[in-house]
Amino acid sequence: MKANRKYKDSVFRSIFNNKASLLELYNAIKGTNFKDESIIEINTLEDVLFTSIKNDISFKVKGKTVVLIEHQSTVEENIPLRMLSYISRIYEKILNEKTYWSSGKIPWPEFIVLYNGKEPFPEKKYLKLSDLFEEIDESEIFGDEYPIKLELIVPMYNINKGFNPDLKRKSNILNSYAFFVDKTREYEEKYPKEEALRLAVEDCIKKGILEDYFKKNSLEVASMASLVYNEKVAREVGIEIGIEKGIEKGEQRVLELMKQGLSYEEIKKKLEKKSKNNRS
Repeated sequence: MKANRKYKDSVFRSIFNNKASLLELYNAIKGTNFKDESIIEINTLEDVLFTSIKNDISFKVKGKTVVLIEHQSTVEENIPLRMLSYISRIYEKILNEKTYWSSGKIPWPEFIVLYNGKEPFPEKKYLKLSDLFEEIDESEIFGDEYPIKLELIVPMYNINKGFNPDLKRKSNILNSYAFFVDKTREYEEKYPKEEALRLAVEDCIKKGILEDYFKKNSLEVASMASLVYNEKVAREVGIEIGIEKGIEKGEQRVLELMKQGLSYEEIKKKLEKKSKNNRS
């Protein structure tokens, strides 16, 4: 598995970034029964969601462009705005392809977010772009047949333990990934992150869950998963000490310090000290 020098794939993207897995997951979520993997065309864009860890996959299926994202940590209500940016880039790419100019049609947009963060969240929730609009005087839109001129709706599915069992039953790959995430968190309550990841991978292999994948990619999984689970802390530290430019370089330094086993406060002090030295 070769890593792009600009970003790191998450375990999620590494597992689902193939036609067979995407077709199985899409069938489970949409209630379809498509068999032919060739109807899936992966067209993921890079450097769109403003993060060094890539949890996004986009693909075309039956006249639709689907944007799929794994969502961790805290619930972000601005996801529809991020999706708007993403789908705009996809349409821009499509319109640059000569084959689409003749019909003037663009694929129907569809969005899927799989939530496995730690905050309480319902089995399914729809996030709307219009919920982010500033409030205005209702008299300004009175009598308007279409008061909302721009809308984008994102369904978010909770895939944590105990949620959406029917969805997981229909998709073995999703159920397997959810099991891995759950076991990792379970072990994290008792062991350091690297040990927790190792134990979770061992459990999966013993139970035949994503066995081939983990046997081939155990080292990469340890690297990718540790980055995913630590990215929020890395960004918080970077923002707190005022790293606006060269964010990738700053994040890399934070991740290096995390691997040394330093706490949040220790990392913060080290970076603040370095920042003061650079200014003096």
